[in-house]
Amino acid sequence: MDVATVLVVIACMAAYVVWFSRLAAGLCGPRVWPVLGSLPGLIQHSERMHEWISDNLRGTGGTYQTCICAIPGLARRQGMVTVTCDPRNLEHVLKTRFDNYPKGPTWHAVFLDLLGDGIFNSDGDTWLFQRKTAALEFTTRTLRIAMSQWVCRSIHLRLLPILEEASARSTVVDLQDLLLRLTFDNICGLAFGKDPETLAPDLPENAFAIAFDSATEASLHRFVFPEFVWRFKKWLQVGMEATLTRSVAHVDGYLSAIIKARKLELRDGRNYDDLLSRFMKKGTYTDSFLQHVVLNFILAGRDTSSVALSWFFWLVTTHPAVERRILLELATVLAESRGNDPSAWLATPLAFEEAGRLVYLKAALSETLRLYPSVPEDSKYVMADDVLPDGTFVPAGSSVTYSIYSAGRMKSVWGDDCLEFRPERWLSPDGNRFLPHDSFKFVAFNGGPRICLGKDLAYLQMKSIAAAVLLRHQLSVAPGHRVEQKMSLTLFMRNGLRVNVHDRNLTTIAEELAATQPKMVVASELVAATA
Repeated sequence: MDVATVLVVIACMAAYVVWFSRLAAGLCGPRVWPVLGSLPGLIQHSERMHEWISDNLRGTGGTYQTCICAIPGLARRQGMVTVTCDPRNLEHVLKTRFDNYPKGPTWHAVFLDLLGDGIFNSDGDTWLFQRKTAALEFTTRTLRIAMSQWVCRSIHLRLLPILEEASARSTVVDLQDLLLRLTFDNICGLAFGKDPETLAPDLPENAFAIAFDSATEASLHRFVFPEFVWRFKKWLQVGMEATLTRSVAHVDGYLSAIIKARKLELRDGRNYDDLLSRFMKKGTYTDSFLQHVVLNFILAGRDTSSVALSWFFWLVTTHPAVERRILLELATVLAESRGNDPSAWLATPLAFEEAGRLVYLKAALSETLRLYPSVPEDSKYVMADDVLPDGTFVPAGSSVTYSIYSAGRMKSVWGDDCLEFRPERWLSPDGNRFLPHDSFKFVAFNGGPRICLGKDLAYLQMKSIAAAVLLRHQLSVAPGHRVEQKMSLTLFMRNGLRVNVHDRNLTTIAEELAATQPKMVVASELVAATA
């Protein structure tokens, strides 16, 4: 190598060192390395990613910027990531400047094969059309009734018999797996009117469920690699890309057959209340469009509720005072509508009116989602240069990650007890009313124009399942079982939730309720006398 070449190399290295030093000096948060950016830190803390992000956000006041590709020309744009949990910034990104922060080209490309241009994988007019159409359906009482019917059937004909058998035989069950199966059956029934029966007594493998899970996992795998790498693997049809192609083909074939059959059934005058049929009645759409509508809602509705319930049951088993108060509320509501006989409380599923009165249960579920949101992190693409409310400049082409997990764990937002499981923070001082928090402090259901359409249905499903299980059984985590987070787009438990199931004796709850009722009557009479 001649002297000139050596001098050029040294000059380039020196220039890079100067450039990198300026870059690193302008960033806060985790350490940034030459070329690799913050990737070494991400890899080092991959087993506790969400806690690591929270630690960084606490240390930087709620927002930091980092670089995942410290290369000139990329670092300030595609390689730049702004991470925040500041409610002001979340409102700005999710609502105030909504049009400037779409899902973006990377997200769309990753999920295109599975979700197409469905509502959760699209932006602009394509998204807006589907959102308006779906919003009309989610506000109808008939859809809520259909959801309730699917949920009640799955609970009473499938979940409860499995738990009763586990209790009788003193066997351990993986509650997370059971809940995933239950919600998959429910969302498939609600989405296209077919029950895959994955929660049958022998817990069978279902080809559609397996293909859907494989396609989802393979799609998520694309986030690990640069786009040109997974596109090359797709062209070669190797590894996870080959799995994705096979799985999507199976899903396509399964849903295509259902769509064709449903069209014939609707022409014959048969009536269905599922989302697929509702969209068909609204207009003339291609089979591909209808298929992607169905798949998008399955992806959104399947894992979120089951994961939230898994964390809820774990928290309840470790907080007996919360469990007792939930049971007393259930007993109070059911005694008023069905009488004081505990057997009547178990005779039929919860009615809408009964579920609506369970304010403490809703508070406990909301508190669970605050601490363990089903989707812990989400990301947006920056269309044009912007400045966030806290003064952070975000360049066009970069991305903004908003940490939903961290947003529920900041002392500046939730107080010094932010890490405690305390449902009372969601209740009025007298404990009789549920008090929702600002949707940009509590982002478990997203916020702004993309706020979750199925929020009310999700609460209805979770209340129904939680009430049915807790009224009949007391759960305890199996000895030696470790509850840990799985690093994924959805906050699964890595090892599932293995629990022992014990029969619940409602007599003691009924007796405790009876002992408190005279006091409640006296108190109400005093209030009436002073009114």
